[in-house]
Amino acid sequence: MDKLSEIMAAKRHALRNQIRPVRDQELERLGRMQTQGGSFLQALAREDRLSVIAEIKRKSPSAGTIAAATLDAVEQAREYINAEADCLSILTDSDYFGGSLQDLWDVVEFLECHNRQTPCLRKDFMLHPVQVVEAAEAGARCILIIVRALEEDAIKALRDAAGIAGLDAIYEIHEERELEKALKFAPKIIGVNNRDLKRFKTDLAISELLIPQIPDEIIKISESGIFDVADAERASACGADAILVGEALMKSEDPEKLIEAFHQA
Repeated sequence: MDKLSEIMAAKRHALRNQIRPVRDQELERLGRMQTQGGSFLQALAREDRLSVIAEIKRKSPSAGTIAAATLDAVEQAREYINAEADCLSILTDSDYFGGSLQDLWDVVEFLECHNRQTPCLRKDFMLHPVQVVEAAEAGARCILIIVRALEEDAIKALRDAAGIAGLDAIYEIHEERELEKALKFAPKIIGVNNRDLKRFKTDLAISELLIPQIPDEIIKISESGIFDVADAERASACGADAILVGEALMKSEDPEKLIEAFHQA
């Protein structure tokens, strides 16, 4: 079993007692309650600079331990928003990435208390609309849909639930056939993951291959493998509107300075 399949199997097992029908009325109610952060899509639709999605994660299958398990997600978010990160990505998977839904709740509460309009992505392995409910309740403005990991009916269910709840969705791809699959769902945001989730190997050439093939009207994100300004410049040069950066920022002694440098790439 490859790593992505392993993670998805573990997620299905973890969710087994939470799966339930999700009614449109529940999603509509959550949509009406969305007050924080504004549109994730609009936050990335800038023409004056490369947008940065700054990620909070404590560990990963590829990098191992990145930060202490006791890391304060709110303090990390504070550094990111001080550097005017365009969006935040909050890992909520506990087993493989050391995150939690509580991290998302805490960061969103912090943003609300300080009247900051930085929208948050719930970064997790999404399988069922019940996870969209959780994301909306916690104040996320976007979810992740990993195209490789899901059948088309599951993608449609997540897309529809997110839309009714007022959330954006990033369709994450790694290969040309996944791009073809994603385009069936009229995506507004596509993320190209430079990391092969089967083997967890990273290559920025994946963005250079796929991003030019994505229609102009779609926001394009280069994800993973971006550690310095040269990497960000490669992503920008091939047409990325935004980059998603986690490990480099988590390990940086000065994440604010690094985000500012990325903005100029």
